[in-house]
Amino acid sequence: MLKKHAKFFENILFLTDLVVIELSWFLAYYLRFYSGLLPVEKGIPPFRIYFYLIIPILLIWGFVFKSFGLYRPKRIAPYLNEIFDILKACTFSVLILVSVTFFFRQYEFSRLVFLGFWVMTIIALSLERIFFREILRFLRRKGYNLRYTLVAGIGKLAQDIVKRIELHPEIGVKVIGFLSQHENTPTSTSPLSPPYKGGEGAVNGISVIGTYKDIRKIIEEKDVDQVIIALSMEEHALILELLKDIGDEMVDIKVIPDLCEFMTLRGGIDELDGLPIISLQDTPLYGWNIVIKRTFDIIFFIIAIILTAPLFLLISLLIKITSIGPIFYKQERMGLDGKKFITYKFRTMMVNAEENTGPVWAKENDERKTTIGTFLRRTNLDEMPQFFNVLKGDMSIVGPRPERPVFVEQFKKSIPQYMLRHKMKAGITGWSQVNGWRGNTSIEKRIEYDLYYIENWSLMFDIKIILMTLWKGFKNAY
Repeated sequence: MLKKHAKFFENILFLTDLVVIELSWFLAYYLRFYSGLLPVEKGIPPFRIYFYLIIPILLIWGFVFKSFGLYRPKRIAPYLNEIFDILKACTFSVLILVSVTFFFRQYEFSRLVFLGFWVMTIIALSLERIFFREILRFLRRKGYNLRYTLVAGIGKLAQDIVKRIELHPEIGVKVIGFLSQHENTPTSTSPLSPPYKGGEGAVNGISVIGTYKDIRKIIEEKDVDQVIIALSMEEHALILELLKDIGDEMVDIKVIPDLCEFMTLRGGIDELDGLPIISLQDTPLYGWNIVIKRTFDIIFFIIAIILTAPLFLLISLLIKITSIGPIFYKQERMGLDGKKFITYKFRTMMVNAEENTGPVWAKENDERKTTIGTFLRRTNLDEMPQFFNVLKGDMSIVGPRPERPVFVEQFKKSIPQYMLRHKMKAGITGWSQVNGWRGNTSIEKRIEYDLYYIENWSLMFDIKIILMTLWKGFKNAY
């Protein structure tokens, strides 16, 4: 029944796409020649020439959209992925259309019509797809258009998958039950109460309805649409046996690898020539993200230097007047990918302040601070020279605060995932700092906030952190 429903919705979407494409073509013709927005110098070509072209347009777009997989089920895929696919498919289709019209030498088609048509199809089809998907999501929340799913496995991974499915009713997946390896052997991570025997027992309220050997029979009896194989690492040898049992069944098969516990930063799946590659940790700084973040840093640096130049000179003068020693203080820190660099700050302590103590944390009422040093630290103005670290490329405006290598060596031995903060370029300000986790505060909480920032990085997130910094400054600064 579900297959028929899926085909029905696919046909509706296909026909709707064709209508949108057709209207976009006619609208592009109208805007070019009749709207008065653009000058018409060579006269208005007859409408019938453009009308006849609608047949090859619909054939081209229909074929390309099918080829690009735009009618495959997308219950989980984000909207941006689909919009990007539409962009690629429309671009490819327009190029084909322009090539086809080359053979109609007796007619001269307006390039502005093609350009307007390309833009309108991308926008209109994207909006139409979003509207269509939202209708389907609404129906699924109401219990329609569901996919009945069987989960092979009862361990932590299987339970986690089911919890995530239940948090998203809009995807329309209903789990009808679990399968376990043995009838009377509950797992240590999820004890069955009572123990499973012949269909009894449940995990998180969902019944264990059989063993792996029963999978074919249960698929036929329960009208299953999809099987999710979520076995623990210890049971991975059984995956091949399960796939042999259901390989010829008309169900969708999903395999969830038990690698979630090893995934840290931005884990996911890539593809190399059709071969899936599981990424356990990665950095958000790749491709255009590097360009965007670096461009933003340079623009912000220019603005900041222009606005703060008088203050910069005033602080330099006060440091020189009130204490003996250089204006700037240089210190080795650790940044992106664990590389060391020299960071700059306004000097706030006496010269050779660590000569007797060695590297230590700054503390409140520190006797080593100069007269103006206390004020600079309280207001964080001592960090201003780090704008030049941003210009050099050692640091970014926003990112995890860089730490001294001597402390890094200590922390990485005792704090799990500490070194992952170096997957992002160090920053003058950061998510940890605007939330109060700096100075002599919990390193664990600081790492938690730093990793959250890396996982969720975006340009808008950077702007939010900068605005929070300007509004309330850093906390716990001394």
